[in-house]
Amino acid sequence: MWKLEPIYQGYADGEGCFCVSINKSRRHKFGWEIRPSFSVSQNRERSEVFRLFKRQLRCGSIRPDRSDKTLKYEVRSISDLTTKVILQFEKYPLISNKRIDFVKFAEICKMMRAKEHLNKDGFQKILFLASEINRSGKKKFLRDEIKI
Repeated sequence: MWKLEPIYQGYADGEGCFCVSINKSRRHKFGWEIRPSFSVSQNRERSEVFRLFKRQLRCGSIRPDRSDKTLKYEVRSISDLTTKVILQFEKYPLISNKRIDFVKFAEICKMMRAKEHLNKDGFQKILFLASEINRSGKKKFLRDEIKI
């Protein structure tokens, strides 16, 4: 039986992503939905590690990634992110610069769990932190474009 803890650190450093998507929404208070997620992508033939992630964390789902022909293990639930995923990476810290994104991601998730995204100051702080995560990736909306 594998002991998963050491895998998290290296595997997530290489293949993991802490992401905060921001999309227009008529259903949400300020007209924008904030959606944090942790994911790991891998080729189908190496996907057995996803079952280890899922078994250890007791959350998330495994699905095909529409952008390519890989599979993705993903956790989107704020409760699961704060009580399982974030605690795991706080216990076993990332070793690459990805840990900087993780710290901001963790703060966003904890703020959302505390419902701070429902007030203007909290929402704006989350926007700022989200704009600082994955700076090399493409963003649908720039922080300055979102007016509340």
